[in-house]
Amino acid sequence: QVQLVESGGGLVQPGGSLRLSCAASGSIFSIGAMGWYRQAPGKQRELVATITNEGMTNYADSVKGRFTISRDNAKNTVYLQMNSLKFEDTAVYYCNAHISARITGVIRLPRDYWGQGTQVTVSS
Repeated sequence: QVQLVESGGGLVQPGGSLRLSCAASGSIFSIGAMGWYRQAPGKQRELVATITNEGMTNYADSVKGRFTISRDNAKNTVYLQMNSLKFEDTAVYYCNAHISARITGVIRLPRDYWGQGTQVTVSS
């Protein structure tokens, strides 16, 4: 009853930019931290960036200075602006959010929700 829907992935040349969006919807009571993770073929899922509901951010060293995470709390949406993309940024990108749902009138303990993933391919 809570969904995260990502958009904005695609094919881009090295040095190019993409902007990912992830909107949370459904029976939401509150949203805490939100973030982006990625998984390349044959590799484990790794953290890319996170942002608290107060706007504090954290980035993987590999994307610092190139990626920017932001959020619009009124829209329950988190964004990832990706600039200066490199071949090694190719992966499926997943949105994550720590959400407390309100189900049948009961406020549930917060837990992590994940989006379905969006493919980002950096290729010349």
